[in-house]
Amino acid sequence: MRFKHDEWRKLSEQALEYLRPKVDYADIRFVSRRGQRVSVKNGAVEGVTASSDTGFGVRVLRDGAWGFASSSTPGLEEVLAVADRALGIAKASATVKGERAVLAPVDPVEDAWSSPYKEDPLEVKLEEKLGLLLEAEKLVRKGGEGKVMVAQAGTGARREEKSFASTEGAYIEQEIVECGAGLSAYAVGPGELQRRTYPNADRELSGCYGWEAVKRLDLLGSAERVGREAGQLLEAKPCPSGEKDVILDSTQMVLQIHESCGHPTELDRVFGTEAGYAGTSFLTPEKLGKFRYGSENVTLVADATVPHGLGTFKYDDEGVRAQRTVLVDRGLFTNYMTSRETAQRLGQTSNGTMRADGWNRPPLIRMTNINLEPGDWTLEEMIRDTKDGLLMEINKSWSIDDRRLNFQFGCEVAWEIKDGALGEMIKNPNYTGITPEFWGGCDAVADRKHWKLWGTPNCGKGEPSQIAHVGHGAAPTRFRKVKVGVGR
Repeated sequence: MRFKHDEWRKLSEQALEYLRPKVDYADIRFVSRRGQRVSVKNGAVEGVTASSDTGFGVRVLRDGAWGFASSSTPGLEEVLAVADRALGIAKASATVKGERAVLAPVDPVEDAWSSPYKEDPLEVKLEEKLGLLLEAEKLVRKGGEGKVMVAQAGTGARREEKSFASTEGAYIEQEIVECGAGLSAYAVGPGELQRRTYPNADRELSGCYGWEAVKRLDLLGSAERVGREAGQLLEAKPCPSGEKDVILDSTQMVLQIHESCGHPTELDRVFGTEAGYAGTSFLTPEKLGKFRYGSENVTLVADATVPHGLGTFKYDDEGVRAQRTVLVDRGLFTNYMTSRETAQRLGQTSNGTMRADGWNRPPLIRMTNINLEPGDWTLEEMIRDTKDGLLMEINKSWSIDDRRLNFQFGCEVAWEIKDGALGEMIKNPNYTGITPEFWGGCDAVADRKHWKLWGTPNCGKGEPSQIAHVGHGAAPTRFRKVKVGVGR
């Protein structure tokens, strides 16, 4: 265990010593971030951006009410002033009637942790990054054979260092390094535009890795295919309308899991204390342990311990150790993602899912890595066992209601499945469903060899908005009798 930030620890101790006699509970987080994004477009450098910021936030609980304040200028005088502001907000909040916050117990720890990586992505020369991206983007246009009007390639990297200290005696430092890259091709035809991306949309952060993650992607090896398929989509058959068996590739399962399982199992949404971004949940407390969410093939977990996930850490922003929690067990709804406050209301302890977007936001319940456990099929077996269906890849559009029940998702591409064999390419594929009915139709999940953990660096929640980095692991999955295309 090696602590790097002596000044952060000293200021944390002074702030908490000041607050301890005045509050029921307080914590302080210092956060420092450094990031870089590099992008190219149509043979030219589109942008090279570097970012960095440092600050701290103080959270106070007094008389069952929260107060939070923050600052970008760490120093003893400012730390104590911010602590006073947080205390004043808590006092004012306590005058408003409402549910009083009580925290579930947690064992305070002292620890330091860093996510593992091999090659520091922020130290790789800009010339190397640009050379790779420009060559990859050139191959995208080559594959498009004149049909691709816009080709892009990008890479991103971020290092976050943070500390957490509480009046209960915790002190934790963590360092998390993230990296990734992506390609995109936009083909234009009469009255339409089609997109193909690699590896899964054009996200520039994919996991807690170093530059080795970009090397493993082999952008050059996939670039021509991305451009070629974008062009082919212009001539592809339109999505049929009706009822089909649908196999969703793991790339699309990311969005399916995120929207219809991840968000509705956030317990603050259930209690109505967070309702932004299409907001509450149909998974209300009386359903816990009783509600049939899906078929027996569906086991979904929130796992902040899986290596290299964008939702992986050792402790959340309340100092609770990362955990693996089963949300749906063989189709039965069994648990939520919780904070210390919300877990207490259910008579539980927190399962460690509170995270904040930087130093100037209080933590919220956020997804970790929400994963569908693998089954025992191969994709080939699944296709051979499908008489009339579609295989869909990579999300392109989404819509879901504010209780997370009714949804419609569109994908970049699909292929027909006829009598157990893949057929023609399909453009503009889309499908609709009602969450428990849709997951109830899940009759096949591919095995561990097909399972992949994807990163989602753009999960929005809260007002003011907070962007979380989360992960989703899945394998290709089949759903029976799904409505596809335009309803009639």
